[in-house]
Amino acid sequence: MKTIDSIPTSKIQRATKLVQTGAKVGVNYLKYYGNRMTTSEEEAKEKLDQDNAEDIYGSLRELKGSALKVAQMLSMEKSMLPRAYVEKFSLSQFSVPPLSAPLVNKTFKKYFGSAPSEVYDSFNPEAVHGASIGQVHQAEKDGKKLAVKIQYPGVSDSIATDLALVKPIALKMFNIKGKDSDKYFKEVRDKLMEETNYLLEVEQSQSIVDACSHLPNLKFPSYYVNLSSEKIITMDWMEGEHLSEFTAHNTDNAVSNVLGQALWDFYMYQIHRLKKVHADPHPGNFLVSKDNQLVVLDFGCIKAIPDSFYVPYFELAKKENISNPEFFQRKLFELEILRPEDSPEEIKFFTAMFQEMLSLFTQPFHNEVFDFSDKVFFGKITELGKKYAQNTELRRMDGNRGSKHFIYINRTFFGLYNLMHDLKANMVKVNNFNMLA
Repeated sequence: MKTIDSIPTSKIQRATKLVQTGAKVGVNYLKYYGNRMTTSEEEAKEKLDQDNAEDIYGSLRELKGSALKVAQMLSMEKSMLPRAYVEKFSLSQFSVPPLSAPLVNKTFKKYFGSAPSEVYDSFNPEAVHGASIGQVHQAEKDGKKLAVKIQYPGVSDSIATDLALVKPIALKMFNIKGKDSDKYFKEVRDKLMEETNYLLEVEQSQSIVDACSHLPNLKFPSYYVNLSSEKIITMDWMEGEHLSEFTAHNTDNAVSNVLGQALWDFYMYQIHRLKKVHADPHPGNFLVSKDNQLVVLDFGCIKAIPDSFYVPYFELAKKENISNPEFFQRKLFELEILRPEDSPEEIKFFTAMFQEMLSLFTQPFHNEVFDFSDKVFFGKITELGKKYAQNTELRRMDGNRGSKHFIYINRTFFGLYNLMHDLKANMVKVNNFNMLA
């Protein structure tokens, strides 16, 4: 794979790159209008999506950092994006161009004070895995095979710039209006800043590993504080196949259910017992070992769940509460979905909207065992997403609804549901860790 010798880090450089990408997208639309005259509308639209996805992803992968993280997050929104975008953006999960060997050495010396060869017995200067914020190299020390994650230069310095560039697009895409939108962007900014602090990640990682190591069919790496710094992490090298690659060929339903149960229990234990969660559930963060155990990687994004959010959120996962109008509406106010200044029209609309959404999304919790391979269930989620994306009444209302904690908790559940569906796990015990216990 081609390597990268530099990453745009200044505001002007990164803004220029996005403007250039916008120009390419404009050309693609001109091609689209021409193609409509010679091919069907469906073929022309598919070609437009493919060209735009290619150009947008090409730009983001060069920018890396929080810009690429946006692609990574969008790749999980399978019900919102055309297939071409999902396929292309999914590459950001575990396949992006790595830094060149000279830039690796320069970065290592800057953040660790020594060259890799002075720290490890052996160090492969070619990255074996690259993602949005850092890339991974293989090393050895004292007979142990290690994974060394190095953060890309300038990532933490460019987060505010990247979010400022992305903000107008996000406001339009998610129909967010008003000054309250700042609380959502602050939540994303703060979480991304945490992800660039590798010392914090080591601490969080070891804490989650210690708390969840008793759960069956899970494997975790150990982390080495003495071989880590603010921008470098050293951990055990873990063998396995990326989850997305595994699900593409696996036909053993029993293995699917073992892995699905392990994945579900891992998340439910964190949420209901630890009140914090690994909020980055995409396939690039999981491996399947040769003995069919789930290997969990990368704990950079950990979301704490305060009781003030946890309690009403999971009270609304109970079927009897969704069908209790007075109780349901009271919880919507607690979760900031409804607001005291809302008009009667807004209260009626959003109450009905969230009752419909929660009645569907919480179905797994209404069963002792759930079939996550059910195409009908996931088809309904897709259709509901399209319904409200096209709703003209919703477009004229203020779409910034809900507590800031929804951003990462909803991301966690959507990602988890998608992984469970990809695994085709159809016999999953849902309530091993009861809500509100």
